Amino acid sequence: MTETLAPTNTLLGNPAAVKRAFETGGMSLVRGFRNFLNDVRYNRGLPSQSTRGDFEVGRTLATTPGAVIHRNEVCEIIQYRPSTEKTFSRPLLVIPPQINKFYFLDLSKGRSLVEYALAGGLPLYLISWRNPTAEQRAWNLDTYVKAVEDAAEVACEVAGSPDLNVLGLCAGGITTLAALSHLAATGSHKVHSATLAVTMIDTKVPSMAGMFDAKPLLKLAAFRSRAKGFISGRDMGSMFTWMRPNDLVWNYWVNNHLLGEKPPVFDLLYWNSDSTRLPAGLHCDFLEIMQKNSLAEPNGMKVRGTELDLGPIDCDLYLLAASDDHLVAWQSAYRLTQLASGSVEFVLSNSGHIQGLVNPPSNTKAQFFSNPNLDRTQPFGSTPRP
Repeated sequence: MTETLAPTNTLLGNPAAVKRAFETGGMSLVRGFRNFLNDVRYNRGLPSQSTRGDFEVGRTLATTPGAVIHRNEVCEIIQYRPSTEKTFSRPLLVIPPQINKFYFLDLSKGRSLVEYALAGGLPLYLISWRNPTAEQRAWNLDTYVKAVEDAAEVACEVAGSPDLNVLGLCAGGITTLAALSHLAATGSHKVHSATLAVTMIDTKVPSMAGMFDAKPLLKLAAFRSRAKGFISGRDMGSMFTWMRPNDLVWNYWVNNHLLGEKPPVFDLLYWNSDSTRLPAGLHCDFLEIMQKNSLAEPNGMKVRGTELDLGPIDCDLYLLAASDDHLVAWQSAYRLTQLASGSVEFVLSNSGHIQGLVNPPSNTKAQFFSNPNLDRTQPFGSTPRP
């Protein structure tokens, strides 16, 4: 509310907008009003963050060659074409978040994790989740863990390898950990190593997302998704957007509506607005994990018949967090170093939740912190220690 009431969000309170109106003979106001009407019609009144017509998946985005090699009712598995003469024998399976489309990992040349992994000789397989409807309302964490395990079997079979490496991101990271917990409980060693990126572990660590960790709010959210059968990506996107109103709302309000400029042409923002849905069953399981802190504190939550417990996970782990992440505090992600049994490496990237991932080596402004001598038994402070 405080940021909403800033005078610069109004025409008369924004000197730059008034000056632009005089310079253009009022045409900036006409263009701004057109932008506003367009946003009311197509974006529920929120200012657009990008120009949609400038991007097309498969033509300007997600252009790395590959093919769907397996499909079931929950997901598709994409196998990417190798770009090196020789590749490693052990495949890498990527598990993206269910609340986003996969192609943020393959935005454009030079900014594609898919392209980078292939250049390093990694046989790459990636899950693309189905965008569920009310008919899939019952799909829960068990459903997605089973899909991950099936995808691992497919990748190993195609690659001719007895095991594989996995990369889980955000909500996909939570699903990956649930799968690793189940595999550890059943004595399986299918996963050789796991990378978890911007994955919330300890929900009691203070964060912006923790503002919603109140029983009445969580019950209301669960009731709404059960009644509808899903929670829309647009609703979730609006919630995340209003966590950072200056950066994600009023910045574009001023640019699009007051100054009359077009939204920026930015592939990452286009992807961010290309939303998906989350089935009620999985949404409610995620809410339970958040409320009970089930990843950091085993409390009897079951995954495919076994207790959700990260302690027995003994494969090598590589953890990535982002220092400016407004959804997953880096301390929350760090908590896994004190829970898992296997070898753990923790890296803290700069930037935010997604930008910390889409952060190619060519970015001269990028930096990261690491420490090969982590004390995995002591509480951590609030300041990163390189």
